[in-house]
Amino acid sequence: MREPARRVFAAEYNRSEMKVKEGESQYAPGYVITPTGARCNRLFVVGVLTEVEDIGREDSLYRARVSDPTGTFLVYAGRYQPEAAQVLSSMEPPEFVAVTGKADVYQPDDGDTIPSIRPEAVSTVDRGERDRWVVTTARRTIERLEKLDQLPEEVEERYHPSLNEYRDVVREALRNLLGEERHEPSVEDEPEDGEADPETGRADGEQGRWREEPPVEDVEEWDFS
Repeated sequence: MREPARRVFAAEYNRSEMKVKEGESQYAPGYVITPTGARCNRLFVVGVLTEVEDIGREDSLYRARVSDPTGTFLVYAGRYQPEAAQVLSSMEPPEFVAVTGKADVYQPDDGDTIPSIRPEAVSTVDRGERDRWVVTTARRTIERLEKLDQLPEEVEERYHPSLNEYRDVVREALRNLLGEERHEPSVEDEPEDGEADPETGRADGEQGRWREEPPVEDVEEWDFS
């Protein structure tokens, strides 16, 4: 059974440093823990595809950037994600896309961390779907903020999350929609996390700052299985 695909803004995800594994088995699921406590095995993000580049040396390895109103997600698709890689290779930025994939955090020797997504499915969407994702992700973030005082001790000690800081992230995202002078979309019929078909892509740092990207040779050695 697949883990539900979580919704997190890029500004929060790019601050994520914790990765935990449940169990000792090599097949035990791993989770990226975000500053507000989201346990992300899989992510569902919708935003603007701003760049796609094949950075592979022998085999194709596509690096894509998908931006939401708060920052940019880093997406890598290689030989272990052939369908997503093929879709990305045919896309021409900028366009609205939905990405469902595995959450991951790369930790190079210098101690920094680089959150990324290993896509399972990528599809084009329209502006309305992007807007609905923003509104629903804002709601999910607020729900986590309401329980911020219940964070596990290790998460609190790692991040020391600021309530006001992440409220500002939500405000920034919603202001972006209002700034585009469109009526805020309804979320009454928006699926709960993990309810929609994950195969279609429609399942359910400092802010805006890019962390340094890893060298290509390092990325090619990541476990994308």
